[in-house]
Amino acid sequence: MSTETGTQAIDRAAALLVRVVESSRPVGVNELAARSGLPKSTTSRLVGALERQGLVQRLGDRGRLRPGPVLLRFAQRGVPDESLVELGGPALHRLAEASGETINLGVPTPLGVEHLAQQDSRHFVGGTNWVGRRVPHDLTANGKVFLAYGAAPPGTVAEAELEAIRQRGYAVAIDELEDGLSALAAPVFGPGGDAVAALSVSGPTIRLTLERIHGLAPLVVEQAGLLSARLGHHDERGAA
Repeated sequence: MSTETGTQAIDRAAALLVRVVESSRPVGVNELAARSGLPKSTTSRLVGALERQGLVQRLGDRGRLRPGPVLLRFAQRGVPDESLVELGGPALHRLAEASGETINLGVPTPLGVEHLAQQDSRHFVGGTNWVGRRVPHDLTANGKVFLAYGAAPPGTVAEAELEAIRQRGYAVAIDELEDGLSALAAPVFGPGGDAVAALSVSGPTIRLTLERIHGLAPLVVEQAGLLSARLGHHDERGAA
């Protein structure tokens, strides 16, 4: 009997996940319950399990649901034969050449930003290897990008800062993750318009000053846009 109950719960959770993924807009728990014919309490419990695993995430105060960071991370439809790392190679090289600093390609996970690829700094100071490491969303430039574009669970960053990130197209973190470390990052969008990755430039604050950050920002945004286009994203406004 317990096996049947467990199987039934898995089937119901999977059905709810499919409804969230296939919906053209974020959906509420009440709406999911009505569509699925399940009690609201059961729907809330199953949604909670999906949310804990990063398969769905809530948006804003109303808590509507959209696909979570785990699914967004693999939202590379249209590029089955090439990985995000392979497609991101030219952007990493271009940014490293222009800045001389450490360049990273990161993706959102429920536990923070995971770095997939890195182009090392040409300097001795600032040569940390970030690949395979996770860092908090709230304290990093690439993490703030994911928070601003709804690719990470809500954090402690103020909405005003997130709106500013969306307006200018990039995020900045100075002496937040660690004293003396600064970074900027821009979002990479998948075919559906979700932020599936971020390109970041990081280095010592003494070298990567706020003035230099603003000087590098247009190139970072440009390269993130080009990578977005390689993934199949088309922004009608003319910017990814």
